[in-house]
Amino acid sequence: MTATAAVRGAAGSAAWADALLLSFAQGGYVQAHPGILQPAEPFLDLSGEDIRKSLYLTTDASGEELCLRPDLTIPVARDYLASASAGKPAGFSYLGPVFRYRGGQPSEFLQAGIESFGRQDRAAADAEMLALALEATAAFGLEDVEIRTGDVALFTALIDALNLYPVWRRRLIKDFNRKISLAEDIERLTLATAPGRNEYEGVLAALAGSDRKAALALVTDLMSIAGTTNVGGRTVAEIADRFLEQSTLKGGALPRDALDTIKRFLAIAGDPDEAVAQLRALAADARLDLAAAIDELESRIGFMAARGIDTKLTRFSTSFGRGLDYYTGFEFELHAKGSTKGNSKGNGVEPLVAGGRYDGLMTQLGSPTPIPAVGFSVWIEALTQSGTVSQGGAA
Repeated sequence: MTATAAVRGAAGSAAWADALLLSFAQGGYVQAHPGILQPAEPFLDLSGEDIRKSLYLTTDASGEELCLRPDLTIPVARDYLASASAGKPAGFSYLGPVFRYRGGQPSEFLQAGIESFGRQDRAAADAEMLALALEATAAFGLEDVEIRTGDVALFTALIDALNLYPVWRRRLIKDFNRKISLAEDIERLTLATAPGRNEYEGVLAALAGSDRKAALALVTDLMSIAGTTNVGGRTVAEIADRFLEQSTLKGGALPRDALDTIKRFLAIAGDPDEAVAQLRALAADARLDLAAAIDELESRIGFMAARGIDTKLTRFSTSFGRGLDYYTGFEFELHAKGSTKGNSKGNGVEPLVAGGRYDGLMTQLGSPTPIPAVGFSVWIEALTQSGTVSQGGAA
């Protein structure tokens, strides 16, 4: 009996997930067993303080804040970095409970998935993840799913090429990742500066045109003179960033040509091949060097097709993002057909499978050198329900 047949015939999500895990193992992904209790700091640092309200937290005798793992990507990555394989190509699969407050839904639920570390053939690895994710949904009886993809590296490349103030760069990228309405944020940046004076007018004037390093130095000096290291719980770096943002915004509006280019970029969506053509046209019209990021997208599409994925049935959108700061490139979600319309931002509907590339995570977790990383998570509960409905409808 194949893994797919075993999954389809299994009763209950745990049995289905076990069969799925077996199929991952047959693909060369070694099962990982990270601890349930994890340091809370990596989740708060990498996913943002907003996740705190969803965590189940405790403190050990030394005062370290711990949590029940809310997902498995970070725990698997931490174990990999602590192993002898750190820095070398390695692939892991996993299956286990995760814990997260979800309103009226159960706070403990099963998660399966794959994490691939150290592969330099990024486009091929990205395509492999999407292909394996589609195999996972097919194993649960879902052959026809909605595939949504994006690439935050394209947006980052655009913002870098526009040569905006560092504050604008950080703010736009942060808002893109956090699913804040980017269109509203961009419009806000086009407005004239806030009216009137305030008690920090002198500091804002001193910071005009400064970069982050200069702003941090000035604020550090000022707070040292005042004999304090934080104000209202904010660190020196956070205060410096806030002052720099206010100073930059006070200096003028976002340039109109930059705004128009960003809006045109974010409107690109649909067939991936057509998106590549539109992106190249935009880069040429705006005289921006986006070739490397677009070439990576085009290469990934080619590898996807080579793996049997009908790319014309996927939906690519330049504005698609999963809302986690550690994603650096390819991102995707698989949804049951008819579950939502358009992009998934803010609609509250959980995907069946979701993942992407997060090359920056390893250094954030302590690696001395960058390590390529890509993976995905399978939401067993959602897949089991959707698979059961699908099979019931077909019977």
